[in-house]
Amino acid sequence: MPLSRSVQGLTALITGAASGMGLATAELFAREGANVAVTDLSAEGVTEVAARLRAEGFSAEGWGLDVSDPNAIAEVTQAVAQRFGGLDILVNNAGISAFAAVDSEGYEEVWDRAFSILLTAHQRLVRAALPNLRRSQSPRIVNIASTEALGATARDSPYAAAKAGVTGLTRALAVELGKEGVTVNCICPGPILTGMTQGLSEEDRRTFANRRTALRRYGEPEEVAHMTLSLCLPAASYITGAVIPVDGGLMARNA
Repeated sequence: MPLSRSVQGLTALITGAASGMGLATAELFAREGANVAVTDLSAEGVTEVAARLRAEGFSAEGWGLDVSDPNAIAEVTQAVAQRFGGLDILVNNAGISAFAAVDSEGYEEVWDRAFSILLTAHQRLVRAALPNLRRSQSPRIVNIASTEALGATARDSPYAAAKAGVTGLTRALAVELGKEGVTVNCICPGPILTGMTQGLSEEDRRTFANRRTALRRYGEPEEVAHMTLSLCLPAASYITGAVIPVDGGLMARNA
């Protein structure tokens, strides 16, 4: 029987989905027919997103979720599975900016917060979702890391170390869960037009893109979302443990 290239009827839990890449992912999955659990720290934000998606005729519900809170993770994951009758896809997208000089006074606090939200939350969400993923016919986990995991910037050691941890976690879980048919993959976005990059001037973004990327531009959140969708298709059943840059050729370019 041909492998399906549709997520119609599947249920996806997406973290950090009130804005940026998470929002683009939620909108794309909804348009493709998935039941979408929109989660974010902002309960008001996800409520608005879910309501708008439902008004457009899609299947979506919103939950406020602080991914640094293990109890909240367990409660929301269970609520999502109960609401939609299961869980097929987990997209670990929630993130923060975490930059600090290694000798700065507040470094330890930045380090702890970075690991809590950018790495520890990923494994907690996987562990909470796993009982339902194991019952799915097409279980998919996609972790969102960063090209900072592959080549770092000055003053970003908390962020880069946590994101590198995400790539390691992805590979380890892919090996561990592969025998059960659960695929685990990782996307490393490069320079994307999100809230984290809005503080940069348009001139600075243009200069960086021209100097560092092959495509000479920043990416759009939806361009990352499409890679996430591709990895979550039932037809993507033989892709696991992959770490995929979506970076406009940033990692490929030497000069």
